[in-house]
Amino acid sequence: MVKLGLIQTKVHSSNEKGIAQVSKILKKLGRQNTDIVCLPEQWLKNNKITDFEKEFLEFKKIAKEFSMTIIPGAFYEITKKSTSIIAPIIGPMGEFIGRQEKIHPFDYERDNVKPGKEAKIFNTACRFGIIICYDMVFPKVANTFVKKGAQVLFSPSRIVKRGIEPWQMYVQVRALENRIPILAANVQNYKFGGNSLIIDLIENNKVMTTKITRLDGECGISKELDLKKYEKSRRIRFRDSNNFQ
Repeated sequence: MVKLGLIQTKVHSSNEKGIAQVSKILKKLGRQNTDIVCLPEQWLKNNKITDFEKEFLEFKKIAKEFSMTIIPGAFYEITKKSTSIIAPIIGPMGEFIGRQEKIHPFDYERDNVKPGKEAKIFNTACRFGIIICYDMVFPKVANTFVKKGAQVLFSPSRIVKRGIEPWQMYVQVRALENRIPILAANVQNYKFGGNSLIIDLIENNKVMTTKITRLDGECGISKELDLKKYEKSRRIRFRDSNNFQ
């Protein structure tokens, strides 16, 4: 069993205030022995991070204190050579252990964001992949993570209110077609629609359905998941896929 969590945020008036508020939620989840926590995409006031070590120093301390992996969200990283959107990962020793780049920049992002080229697997309390927002639309992304060995997928997202219904459909379908749980975090305020969700799967006489846990307001939640229970169904699903053209 592994305990996995989500935090749904609003946008605060400054990065400092946002990080201070979310730190309280992270500590609460840490006291509940949560192993991995994911936050939304671009939930800070200034989402162009120049120094991740400095910006997320408090998160690093919390990760180390509770031996917890934290995915702080996904943010713009601007260098002299390029602009990317990345999701950094803070490991349970309180250090950054890697990053996942956004593979499919959305709409206006395509004008200046360099697309990621690799679906990376990280391994702390379990093997996981990170699908950043618009990447959820493309079936190959989730499928590649799973075929590389991911046991669960996390998705830092930033979905406007009118996009919530299709977004939730995408998340459920990716979970069903790959036989894998997904935790998708979103921002909630006057513009963004919240409804962060944990997708668990239940099988009854060879029929798989989703069990959904939704978040409301600025809050955090964690859930125990038995990641081994999906493996047999996943093997059968992938075995049954035939080549065609």
